[in-house]
Amino acid sequence: MKRIIPLFLALLLLAGCGADTAVTPTAAPETTSGVSEETPAADYAPLAAADAGISPYTSRFSGETAITLSDEGITVNGGGETDSVYTSHDIVYYEDRDAYDSGNPYGEGSDADKHTADEAAAHTVVNITAPGAYRISGTLSAGQLRVDLGDNAYYDESAVVELILDGADITCTVAPAILFQNVYECDGEWSADTATSQVDTSAAGAVLVLEGENTVNGSYVAKIFKDKEGEKKLWKQDGAVYSYMSMNVEGTGTLNLTAGNEGLDTELHLTINSGNLNIRSGNDGINTNEDGVSVTTINGGNVHIIAGLGDEGDGIDSNGYLVINGGIVVASANPASDAGLDSDLGSYVNGGTVIALGSTIDWAESESSQVTMNLQFADFQSSGSAVVVTREDGTVIFAYDPSADEVLGDNVRRYQGAVVSCANFQVGERYHVYLDGTVTGSDNGGIYDVTTVTAYDGGTQMMYTGTDVGFGGRGMGGQRPDGDREMPGDMEFPEEAMKDFGGQMPEGEIPELPEGETMPEGFEGRGDRGQMDGEMPEDFTMPEGGMPELPEGETMPADFDPSQVGGDQMPGGGDPQSGTADNTLFYMADKVNAFSGVTAAE
Repeated sequence: MKRIIPLFLALLLLAGCGADTAVTPTAAPETTSGVSEETPAADYAPLAAADAGISPYTSRFSGETAITLSDEGITVNGGGETDSVYTSHDIVYYEDRDAYDSGNPYGEGSDADKHTADEAAAHTVVNITAPGAYRISGTLSAGQLRVDLGDNAYYDESAVVELILDGADITCTVAPAILFQNVYECDGEWSADTATSQVDTSAAGAVLVLEGENTVNGSYVAKIFKDKEGEKKLWKQDGAVYSYMSMNVEGTGTLNLTAGNEGLDTELHLTINSGNLNIRSGNDGINTNEDGVSVTTINGGNVHIIAGLGDEGDGIDSNGYLVINGGIVVASANPASDAGLDSDLGSYVNGGTVIALGSTIDWAESESSQVTMNLQFADFQSSGSAVVVTREDGTVIFAYDPSADEVLGDNVRRYQGAVVSCANFQVGERYHVYLDGTVTGSDNGGIYDVTTVTAYDGGTQMMYTGTDVGFGGRGMGGQRPDGDREMPGDMEFPEEAMKDFGGQMPEGEIPELPEGETMPEGFEGRGDRGQMDGEMPEDFTMPEGGMPELPEGETMPADFDPSQVGGDQMPGGGDPQSGTADNTLFYMADKVNAFSGVTAAE
């Protein structure tokens, strides 16, 4: 039988445990500085060492083939083309047509996706058709690297190609600049029924290794239908670097990737273990495509993305799971309607240093293992402003300044949602959040090594007006705004009794109390929305321990955990005994913490 406990919930909300808590703002200082000289460096992580998450790659092969690119032709190990490395002029592209000669529709592309035969013919395809490690250098101003080990490669564990980009410069205006078409698929038996967020791609047949400085400018191929087969897909290659099979990214070098549509794409899984990735994309910066299956995993590296330079685009978009275990991830989405991190089945932040900016809210999941802040701002903010988090004593523990980020620095846009996470955030601590200002210290692409920060001045202190605190297993935050909420045990809210757990009662009135129960004298709803005041009645006192008593005859479910609804502290570090809170203090009640209505403190 479902038990409804509205009086208990009303008192619980008044006490500030687990609701959108409106509090009196604290005035922001004109400047903030003050890196604590007394805090030892060992007390927090540097976050942005130049080699953070970067490690050399150990090849599976004992030797390698050197391919030098040029517009006049290629050399292979200093000589001419071979049976397994050769050029052709048969690039797949979206033709300038609407229908096949049969009259059947050609594809889904628009006029902007079409290319002439002459434009396509000007591109040289460098074909790699045998397993091995291939070191690529030189310039190809109109062409594509295409890896195709044949139709039987999918289940062949030896069908592996390592493309080692080492001083390569490749441009393709009609299709992906780098294409893995047929290699071994390490998750060949994938199924949506058995898909999880944990996938091992160590044996993947597509391996992109970064050494030195590399530049890739790539296009895409819009969906082309098979002729006479009911509009079934023949080709669709969305990214400037595209793999039909799972792919790993490795190495110590840099890839500067500019994409007409999406940046780094795979049909199935993508794992980034190392390397420096600077991605500027018309649509999604990174995308993995298989619905309900794909996993994008970042274990290390420096990943900086400005996505959606066209009409739309997420920073990182997985049609399955997104898992960040390490490295540095900076992702900015299209300001119209997209997210810095986006996934269909959940985004998990388990490590690394992460800041993701967007206009839609796609939060880190509450099952993430690293402390994370999900910030929903009351108004749009400028992506050109620094984001700084300090301890209560002023010690800077996180700082990102986009003006020092060569990827985002020249593309100032706006955002309304931010996901911020780093190793320095700890459960049970309270932090101040600031925007803008000047950070003095050493940075790596705008992410500061906080052990070197000597000053921070001129920032605007933020406050929040609400928190998204769930009940049951999801804890604080970690839920999408429209997601389902669960009460512990068999306790449930009355239908529509709360609006998204935002501290609002249903339209017009407070839910009915149990028979014979009355609200404490002095309690009033607020306005015609039925929202409760954030103040306690004068004669109301909290029972010992800080939790209100249940109505007579009611008991809490056996599995109810008070710590899941604020425990002995309110969000923002307030004192539940007094019912006060300082909402310039962002309290880390759990691994994932959501704050709404974030705005400049008054």
